[in-house]
Amino acid sequence: MGNSALKAHLETAQKTGVFQLTGKGLSEFPEDLQKLASNLRTIDLSNNKIEILPPLMGKFSVLKSLALNNNKLTALPEELCKLKKLETLHLNGNHLTQLPATFGQLLALKTLSLSGNQLRTVPTQLCSLRHLDVVDLSRNQIQSVPDTVGDLQAIELNLNQNQISQISVQISHCPRLKVLRLEENCLDLSMLPQSILSDSQISLLAVEGNLFEIKNLRELEGYDKLFWKPQRTTCNPREISITHKRLLHLSLIQTRFSIKFDLAFCLLYIAVFFCHSQNSFIVAPGVH
Repeated sequence: MGNSALKAHLETAQKTGVFQLTGKGLSEFPEDLQKLASNLRTIDLSNNKIEILPPLMGKFSVLKSLALNNNKLTALPEELCKLKKLETLHLNGNHLTQLPATFGQLLALKTLSLSGNQLRTVPTQLCSLRHLDVVDLSRNQIQSVPDTVGDLQAIELNLNQNQISQISVQISHCPRLKVLRLEENCLDLSMLPQSILSDSQISLLAVEGNLFEIKNLRELEGYDKLFWKPQRTTCNPREISITHKRLLHLSLIQTRFSIKFDLAFCLLYIAVFFCHSQNSFIVAPGVH
């Protein structure tokens, strides 16, 4: 890429706080970006050929979003963990095998995408991130989910297309986990903690493509507890996702559980459940 073209991008970034240079065959992180270290809020260098991130990464003090999808990264520098305002980090399609030991210092991080790397376990560093909402670890080489997962604060955890055959029961203790995706792994039904069904905050469980049939899952104790439970002021839809396109009949819309339902949605869901139920009634929460 010519210097004049890069200069034009830098001038634009100085005005907007956004630097986007994707699919240009870059083999190195542009060092000239450090001139804008105190100004850039967004950097997107996806679809290039970058192999190494330089230590200067730690200078981007106001950076909120960093995207380096589909590069050739094999490791991340410790300096990256100095980005105290970073909220979104996309590193899909690289060659990462682990995260820096200080990764837990990214205290503002809300969204982390590491799909299509070479991770072999759920990084324990993630459990230190108290504001983390969404974690995508799909398409890695993860074989088991360790006990430390119980401290994970994420609302959604995507572990699709790994090699998972064991899951710690501690996953049921995740305080904010609403969506758990485990499609296309190596799970036997006996290795799926039953407490996920009966004693967790998980509301959407995607498990198709493992070593058991979905009909056998329905026979487990606690399966029925995934259905509706009325509360005083809020509704808590609980469902199992059979595929991304086919949900159980209780759900009419794909739910993102980071959104709080207002009363109108609650009444709509209750009406749907009532229509499908032949043997039970649910009382709508009172309006004050």
